[in-house]
Formats: sequence, structure tokens, C-alpha cells
Amino acid sequence: MSIAVDTQALSDRLAEFGAHAFLTTVSDDQRPHVVSVTVALEGDRLVTSVGRHTGANLAARPAATFLWPPADGDPDYSLIVDGTAVDASGEGALAVEPTRAVLHRVAGAAGDGPTCVAVESH
Repeated sequence: MSIAVDTQALSDRLAEFGAHAFLTTVSDDQRPHVVSVTVALEGDRLVTSVGRHTGANLAARPAATFLWPPADGDPDYSLIVDGTAVDASGEGALAVEPTRAVLHRVAGAAGDGPTCVAVESH
């Protein structure tokens, strides 16, 4: 089920976490395929460029997950955005519609913060 992602809140988080993320797709043999990408939010879509294998994975199975490591200012959480590729014609440009965005607590983080926090406007 798709849940609307607050794009303003996501934009704010991307400003904190930066443009560099890891993108995970699934290969023909059902293995995860992880690559480093530069991501921008354009309208309500995440856009990036991908190589041949990632593009082929998304053309066959459009589920995508982006992971941003903890930001310098907040080392306790990573940003994870799940989405569906809507323009994955192979190698080159890629657009993904976010379906879920969360801050996920890093293992070993100090304190007792929540494990998972939805990305939404404050």
C-alpha cells in the first residue's frame, strides 16, 4: 500500500542529510544490488542517474530503497526512503515516487530515542 510522503518534510530532511545516498534494488536472481548515487528531489520525485544493472533491475522490479547514512548534525538516525521507479528505462536518468520515508535509529546510538520515526512536517 502506498502512503503519501510529505514532500516538504522530505525536502527538509534531504537538506540535512545531503545529496549522496545508497540505492538498493533487486536483481534477477533476487539478490540485493546496492550503489552509491547523488539524489535530488524534483517536485514529488527523487531523481538520480543509474547504471546498466540498476536500471535493468528497476525496469523489471520497480521497488527502490534509498539510504542516507547519519547526518553530521544528528548521528543517531539514518534516513530511509522507499519508493517506486516511474521512469526506469535502463541506464541513465531515474525518477522514483517516494512511498515511505523514515528516520531509523542507528545501532548503538546513545539514549533511548524511538527506533523509527516517520518523516513528516513538524
